[in-house]
Amino acid sequence: MVSLRLALAQTNPIVGDLVGNADQVLEAARAAAAAGAQVVATGEMALSGYPIEDLAAQPAFLRAAAEAVETLAARLAAAGLGELVVVVGHPDGPHPASPDGRNAPVAIAQNCASVLHRGRVIHRAVKHHLPNYGVFDEYRTFIPGDQLTTFDVALADSASEPARARVALIICEDLWLDAGPAADARGAGSDLLLVLNASPFERDKDDLRLPLAARRAAELAVPVAYVNLVGGQDDLVFDGDSFVMDVDGSLLARAPRFREDLLLAEIRIPPAPEDEATNAACTGADHPALVADDDDLEQVWGALVLGLRDYVEKNGFGSVILGLSGGIDSAVCAAIAVDAIGGDRVYGVSMPSRWSSEHSRSDADDLAERLGLHYSTEPIADLVAPFETQLGLEGVAAENVQARARGVILMAKSNQAGHLVLTTGNKSELSVGYSTIYGDSVGGFAPIKDVPKTLVWALARWRNAAAAVRGQTPPIPEASITKPPSAELRPDQVDQDSLPPYELLDAILDGYVGRRLGRADLVAAGFDAATVERVADLVDRAEWKRRQGAIGPKISGMAFGRDRRLPITVRRTP
Repeated sequence: MVSLRLALAQTNPIVGDLVGNADQVLEAARAAAAAGAQVVATGEMALSGYPIEDLAAQPAFLRAAAEAVETLAARLAAAGLGELVVVVGHPDGPHPASPDGRNAPVAIAQNCASVLHRGRVIHRAVKHHLPNYGVFDEYRTFIPGDQLTTFDVALADSASEPARARVALIICEDLWLDAGPAADARGAGSDLLLVLNASPFERDKDDLRLPLAARRAAELAVPVAYVNLVGGQDDLVFDGDSFVMDVDGSLLARAPRFREDLLLAEIRIPPAPEDEATNAACTGADHPALVADDDDLEQVWGALVLGLRDYVEKNGFGSVILGLSGGIDSAVCAAIAVDAIGGDRVYGVSMPSRWSSEHSRSDADDLAERLGLHYSTEPIADLVAPFETQLGLEGVAAENVQARARGVILMAKSNQAGHLVLTTGNKSELSVGYSTIYGDSVGGFAPIKDVPKTLVWALARWRNAAAAVRGQTPPIPEASITKPPSAELRPDQVDQDSLPPYELLDAILDGYVGRRLGRADLVAAGFDAATVERVADLVDRAEWKRRQGAIGPKISGMAFGRDRRLPITVRRTP
């Protein structure tokens, strides 16, 4: 029985870096060839990065991308890799607008995958189904295809007689919908369904991905090879997690999450009469089917770390800076930053006011020592006093000027040293507007923007436990985890003075924001009507603040930003 040795290259591209991304593909091809692979496939749009957004409407960029595909094919041949079949994702264009005008004047590109062999492009697949929900705007940016692409790979059996494996090639969303190219793969006599993906991380997404691939493998009676991008791109995190699924639904090979990797698998091709579909099987190689990082909190932490690291590195920041209040949010953000780029590149600033408790100062000191980051103290009382006196501030106005003084300090230090400012607000606070605009909301990146408060606590406990297992010092002071959360902008202030308990708040927010339930739906589910009204009003009124906020890693199915686009000026909704 002959076999096809397949390599799935889990690369981390940067949008627009056609040369650097091509270098990644070339290096993956070298490694695949050295491992004896006959085919190596990259993720969706690996040559250009994903998403390219309205770069898809720039003819100059598309012409450069088209040239990069041809150049890559030539480079592969020149490097002695011409016999290796390389499948690479990229945009193609410019194309004329659709005849019906539905995508004019924006979409002039197609989302493609090209098959490179012996220095040429020998086949090209075009994505059929263009997702237009959540973070995806492909109906705006791309023109769909309508034909299934297959290609044959020459093999040799033990008798040295010629044989072939037929690969059906589709792109991401084309796997998810029942109609379309995936359904045509069996009729095309395919031995393997190869799927190129740019699938962002979300909690529990494997509960959808893996059963879907198993269903397709069973329907088509061929293995499914799923290759995904890895890395952070603005507010998206691609988790990798590429895999090969056998026809019986068993997971035979799987790549790690959150890092670049080359996954190898043997696809056995049984003999079949000419022009009849074959039933292939596969065996894993190099990576077992067991998943080491299947814990939910570990996955979330990995996504947050990768999202921050790649935002820093890909945008050329040498360091980050954040305020350390002694509270849980800034502690978790600091620990994520140190895990992402190392303590020597993280700067923490304690900015106590006249209302700051002694334990908040000592907890910030303790955190900085545990994490080994740069640490300084900048008291704000003398900065705030002139504003309060000259403007006669009191109440909320006096509280907010403290937060804004802290924002000024962080931005000044950022301007002076080139640090990226991290803002430390969590999703619960952002939902209800529990932050000071131009104060504690200042910053270029928000590591826990999509992390509810209750999950922040869970992540802190998980990270400390993980350190203890490794014999390391837990990074987050226990006092920061256990003490009641407070902004400390007035005497004896705690969050629950003005908010429901976070367990209740997060449950309501999960329904109202995450699952788009209306107020009446939440009351019918058993929540107190007055509390629902109060929380929903806070969420609705805070839209203007969120619109001005920093981006942060998306880890849920409904993150603030591209996932949830609501008007600022609006009457109360049901």
